[in-house]
Formats: sequence, structure tokens, C-alpha cells
Amino acid sequence: MQLSLGTMLPSLWERIPLQTLLILSAILLILTQYLQRRRQYRNYPPGPPELPILGNFFQMDLKNPQIAMQKLARKYGNVFCTYGGNLTFMTVSGLPLIKEVLVNQDQVFIDRPQIPIHFRVFKTFGLVMSNGQEWRQQRRFALMTLRNFGLGKKNLEDRIREEARYLIEAIREEEGQPFDPHFQINNAVSNIICSITFGHRFEYHDSQFQELLKSLDDVTVLETRWECQLFNVFPWIMKFLPGPHQKFFREWKKLESFVKCVIKQHKEDLNPEETLDFIDAYLKELSKDNIHSSFNEENLVFCTLDLFLAGTETTSTTLRWALLYMALYPEIQGKIQAEIDRVIGQSRQPTMTDREILPYTNAAIHEVQRMGDIIPFNVIRVATVDTTVAGYHVPKGSAMMTNLKALHRDPKEWATPETFNPEHFLENGQFKKRESFLPFSIGKRVCLGEQLARTELFLFFSCLLQKFTFQAPPNTKLSLDSRYGMTVSPASYQICALPRVM
Repeated sequence: MQLSLGTMLPSLWERIPLQTLLILSAILLILTQYLQRRRQYRNYPPGPPELPILGNFFQMDLKNPQIAMQKLARKYGNVFCTYGGNLTFMTVSGLPLIKEVLVNQDQVFIDRPQIPIHFRVFKTFGLVMSNGQEWRQQRRFALMTLRNFGLGKKNLEDRIREEARYLIEAIREEEGQPFDPHFQINNAVSNIICSITFGHRFEYHDSQFQELLKSLDDVTVLETRWECQLFNVFPWIMKFLPGPHQKFFREWKKLESFVKCVIKQHKEDLNPEETLDFIDAYLKELSKDNIHSSFNEENLVFCTLDLFLAGTETTSTTLRWALLYMALYPEIQGKIQAEIDRVIGQSRQPTMTDREILPYTNAAIHEVQRMGDIIPFNVIRVATVDTTVAGYHVPKGSAMMTNLKALHRDPKEWATPETFNPEHFLENGQFKKRESFLPFSIGKRVCLGEQLARTELFLFFSCLLQKFTFQAPPNTKLSLDSRYGMTVSPASYQICALPRVM
């Protein structure tokens, strides 16, 4: 007796183990997604072949991602495409295309993508990862509050100069012996944003604050670990597995808990007649009855964290690169010190009004930023609608990276792109701005703290070079090795700070 096909198939399915069915279903789902993507985006930019789901995960050198990405740029051109999980990543190089994305199409690329590891920490709160009207309200308030507490004014400059004196004394205590300047510089820079957000600074020997800075340093480095990147591909699996990604979340929780404790204390001490810092200002904004407002305690926590992280890590990292370059290029350090001695001398501290009459010093700071390139691919954006870039189709939801590293090392833009050379920012002995210099990005999401960072870099750097000569320890060869994380920082190094005797 013959069985019909309709009666045979159910019996066959019943005999197949559930585990095998799940595996076959997963394979079918992966292949369907892969083929759909290949069919849908025929006018996509070129890029390396990818695996289903994993995309180009195994082609990214997580220990040195800059090199891997620059190789792809050289091979595939000024627009290329990579994949990871459900996200499509497009990377553009060259000033015209970077301006096309960040300026001409700024409304298209104004939002941040929901990358799983970031979403797990920030959700959609804060200044960096929020989008839409919520981002606009938070950014507008943060800018207004920073200005109210001295941004661009002399009282904030005086605060930075005072902190520079504390830093100089801390370094002088090293008595010219080899030391790692990492956390002293971190502490000094962090104290500026802490005075604005929390209302006070922290002593360099405060063990609790040093532990907090260590957590901050850990999260910046851990994010690039392969386990954290794999979390972006398989978040539903990786959240149950042990590894550095779990430490990443724990360290963020420590930072979040610290901020929550500070906010709680501010609530208890809040004086309706006096606003002492950012948290006070935000708490007063919360008291306003506005149902359409995005102001809430979660946004307060993450806005404060964003200010603390961005206000500490980026400027601190740049200054650590600066001291390293000074030790590696003693002749340039000597020219800077000669200019400071000639214009200012040793009798007073540098001020921001001196920047115009210290062109070589100013140029050297800019060159540190160009060579250090601490955020080489900018903070990532996402396309809010379908668009085109350089003739290629960019569908809504595509992540967009701008290759600042390639721009800052472009031989068409810089005379000696791979060499530390302050002359890149000088013309006839005067400081010269360069359009192809974009360490703070451009467009509507330009770095919120650009003015503060520029002030801190000039004052801390010029004050340190006025008082010390930085050099390698005896029988030690310093290197420009990098450590990759949220920022590209110098690998840990020891340096000697010799007091200058005039």
C-alpha cells in the first residue's frame, strides 16, 4: 500500500530530534537574512566579503583596528562597507565626503545607532547616545548650564590655572624620578568637569576618587575586547556568558552608583536660592511642570556620566600624548620652552590671552591632536532615512563612520603626515587654522566640550612646559605604542619631569 506525500512528511518531521530542527531553523534563518541583504542592496559601496550574522568580525584586528580599517580604505576607496550582526557599517574618507555626511546631510546622519553594548548601558539617555527631541533638549540645557558656570569666561580659566598649580606640585613631588603621569593628569583634568558638575574637586591622594578613575579607565579599554564586540553580534547569548564584557558592565554600574550617590546628596542639600553646579541646575529643571519635557532622573544620571567621561578621558589622553611627544622630540620641546620664556618668563602663569602670542606652542598642541588622533573614526552616526553618498545607496538604519585618521594623515593635506611637525599649523611664523583638522568633529553634533577642551589643553600644556622638561628615564627607550579603547591612548609609560632652573 502506498503512502501519500501528505501523510509521509508529518511522520518524518516527528522523527527528527528537536535539537536538529532548531539547528536547521537557525541555518535557514541565517541564509535567508544573508541572501536578502545581498539582493536588497545592489548599489552598496564595495567592501570585504562577509559571513552570515558574524559579518566581518574575524577581519577586524581588535588589537589594532586602525590599521585594519586603513587597509580596507586603501583597497576599497573612500566609501566602503562592513557588517556586524544586524548592523551595516559604512566608512567614508576624505574631507569632501566627511563634510557631505556631517554638514551637508547633517539631518540625515544626526542620530546614534542602537549598538547593543551601548544600549545595555545607556538605553537612550544622556548627551551622547540620545536622539531626536530628547537629545536636542538635553544638549541645549547642558550648553546653557556650562556657559552659566563659566565656559568661555575668566572664572573657569582661573579654575583651570589653579588646578594646573596643583598638578605642578604633584609632579614636583616626584623629584625628577621616573613616574607614570596617567592618573595625576586624569585627576587634574577630571577636577575641572567635576567642579562644574559636582561642585567640587578631588585631592590627588583621594583613594575613593582614584578607584573611580580606575573604573573609568577600565570601561574605555574593555569596550574593544573581542568579547564585548561579540556581545554586539549575539547579545541574547553573551549576556549569560562570563568574560570581560561582564566586567565592562560592572564598572559602568560603579560609575553610575557614584553619580547616583552624588545626586542623592545634592537633593538633600539643595538650596532653592542658590545653584552651585550642573546637578543643582538639573534638579531645579526637574521641579518644573512640563509633561513634554525629557528631563528625568535617568537623564540626569547619564548626562552627568557623559560629562564626566568626555570631560576627563579625551583631554587627559591628549595631554599624555603631549608629554610623550615632548620627551621623544626634545628639540621641539626646547623651541616651545624658549617661546614661553621669551613671551611670558617664569614670573607668571600663562593665560588664554597668551595663546595668540605663543604660535609655536599652540601649533604643537594641535599637532599632538593630529598625531594622537584619539577618536580616529569619530563617534558613530546612523542614517535616519534612505539616502545616497558618493552615488552609493545608504539605506535607513546604516551606521556611518567618518575616517578622521585617514584625513589627519592624508599626504595631500599634510607636508609630513607621519612625522610630528608643528610647522603643519604655522605660516610665516603665525598660527594657521587647517580645514582638514577635525579632532572635535563638525556639524550639529560637534563635540559639546570643544571650547573647554581647547582651554584646558593650552593652559595645562603651557604651564607644564614652563616648569618642567620631560624626558625618558635613563637607559629607557620610549615608544609611540598605542592602547585601543573608546579612545586611542599611549601605552603605559614612565617619564622624568626635571624642574627647570632659570
